[in-house]
Amino acid sequence: MQLLQPAVFLLCMATSLLCAVLLVRSYRTSRTRLLLWSALCFIGLSVNNFFLFLDVVVLPDVNLLPMRQLSALLAIGVLLFGFIWESE
Repeated sequence: MQLLQPAVFLLCMATSLLCAVLLVRSYRTSRTRLLLWSALCFIGLSVNNFFLFLDVVVLPDVNLLPMRQLSALLAIGVLLFGFIWESE
């Protein structure tokens, strides 16, 4: 069970990063700005997963909760801004 937790965190980070890469590739071909906002959101979510991995596995004595929350807030904020910007 001890080895499973870091693997799950790393797989979540890799999945978010893969989604971001695929969204950027789609944006480069279609130039749909909503794809760009979504890619930026997934980049932020992969940073959030990286901070989670650091917080729980690498540095368990250091509290990285504010950085994790800030990265998640920025990621979702970018996506929300993109939704509002594209709806006009």
